Amino acid sequence: MDDSALPHQEPAVSPSLTASSNRQLPPVEAERFRHVLGHVPTAVSVVTATTPEGPVGVTVGSFTSVSLDPPLVVFYSGRHSASAAAIVTAGEFCVNVLAEDQAQVCAAFASRKADRFASVSWDEAADGPPHLDGALAWIECTVEQSFPAGDHIAVVGRVRRLAAEGRGRPLVFFRGRLLRLDPGRTRDASVLPFDWWSG
Repeated sequence: MDDSALPHQEPAVSPSLTASSNRQLPPVEAERFRHVLGHVPTAVSVVTATTPEGPVGVTVGSFTSVSLDPPLVVFYSGRHSASAAAIVTAGEFCVNVLAEDQAQVCAAFASRKADRFASVSWDEAADGPPHLDGALAWIECTVEQSFPAGDHIAVVGRVRRLAAEGRGRPLVFFRGRLLRLDPGRTRDASVLPFDWWSG
């Protein structure tokens, strides 16, 4: 049946949801927010770009895919981050997914040092932003859009090139600490098909 032939109907709103949204709840404390969300494990990445003043890079713990068609990703950085602003202005960036032995790389790009690239090994692609040596994967993007998200800025990128060249395991941030996956304790725990991933 052609959906266009159906009369327009407003989506039904559950009374329970409406009532719930009108409840007066106390504000969420920053420390509790940080503690609870710290239980969500995340990979650690360094986002790099090339500017007229030289290469820039910043460590991010919030990076994820957004869309398969078109291929979009997003990372979040502090709203007042000069590095993030420079990356947006550059118009293109590379997400370097750090391997488990790159904790020092993470620390270097999370610091306030003027030249964060001085202590790491990297390769400036002839036609793109810097790639960090030893990264588990890299994803090159053009900036699709950026917008404020609370005290952070969201930067959406359209993927143009990517590769997973590393054979190791990722560096993981969990409960306020950088961790490595323990190969002796990991196992395939898949119990559901992943068809939903493309849904």
